[in-house]
Amino acid sequence: MTKSDYEEIMQLLCNRLNSLANSEVTITSETNIISELSIDSIKLLNLIMEIEDTFDISIPINALADVQTVHDLASLISRIKSNQ
Repeated sequence: MTKSDYEEIMQLLCNRLNSLANSEVTITSETNIISELSIDSIKLLNLIMEIEDTFDISIPINALADVQTVHDLASLISRIKSNQ
């Protein structure tokens, strides 16, 4: 993964999460997706489907168990992209 790939993924995630979040939280790499942004499971699954379409990847559901922060999700996406 290159730094620019990670930054592109982070920017896309932050933009998308801003539109999904119910609160006025400033989204950073350490923002907790579930507790701080109040993203429910349906919104999260929709986000994952959008990410899969955008980056032409498939994210295994079991890989999401360890994802808590925006950074965790961006790192997961980057790892999957680099293994293609």
